[in-house]
Amino acid sequence: MLYAIISEDVANSLERRMSARPAHLARVETLRDEGRLVLAGPHPAVDTENPGDAGFTGSLIVAEFDSLEAAKSWADADPYIIAGVYAKVIVKPFKKVLP
Repeated sequence: MLYAIISEDVANSLERRMSARPAHLARVETLRDEGRLVLAGPHPAVDTENPGDAGFTGSLIVAEFDSLEAAKSWADADPYIIAGVYAKVIVKPFKKVLP
């Protein structure tokens, strides 16, 4: 089943985010390589794809996991959690309707 992992950053997270980004991306790329990733990306803090020093306010990942518990466990081990980037993470089932 698909699950949405919706994360909110702490204030001024950009430096922490950039430091942990290679490890974070490696995990997401593994999901992609396994054919389990639907989409992933950050939420820019301002209305542009490249927010510069404004940074990001969080992230969204939609991917396939065996269960809600497995999705939560995967999310809990994210390098962004360990680096203190995320203030809050919500994991919930997701039903893709379109496209």
